[in-house]
Amino acid sequence: MMTPAELVQEQLEAYNARDLTRFLACFSDDVCVYRPPLGEPVMVGKAAFGDFYARERFVHEGLRAELVNRFVLGSKVFDHELIHGIADEPIKMAVCFVVKGGLIRQVMGFSPD
Repeated sequence: MMTPAELVQEQLEAYNARDLTRFLACFSDDVCVYRPPLGEPVMVGKAAFGDFYARERFVHEGLRAELVNRFVLGSKVFDHELIHGIADEPIKMAVCFVVKGGLIRQVMGFSPD
C-alpha cells in the first residue's frame, strides 16, 4: 500500500498525463470534493468526479499541475499547485487530500479570493 504522499503523487502524475483511469484509481468510490467556504460537498462519488474531469479538465491539451510545495500531516497531504492550461494565467490552488484505507476519500480545494 502506498503512503499518503505516494498516493497523492501518483494522482498528480496521472492528472498531468491526462490518464483518467489511472487518476480515478487513486480515489475511493465515495470521494467527496469540497470548495471551502462551502460546507457541503460540490461533488460526491467517483462517477461524478470522473465525469467532471473527463468533460472539464482532461480535454485541455496544455493541462498540467505544477507542484509548488507539499507537506504531509498524518493521513492528510497538502499541495500548493499552479494549474496550467485552463486559463491564460496559471491558477493558484491549495489542495488538501485526505487518505483513508489506501485511497483519497476527500479533496478540499482552496483558491485565492
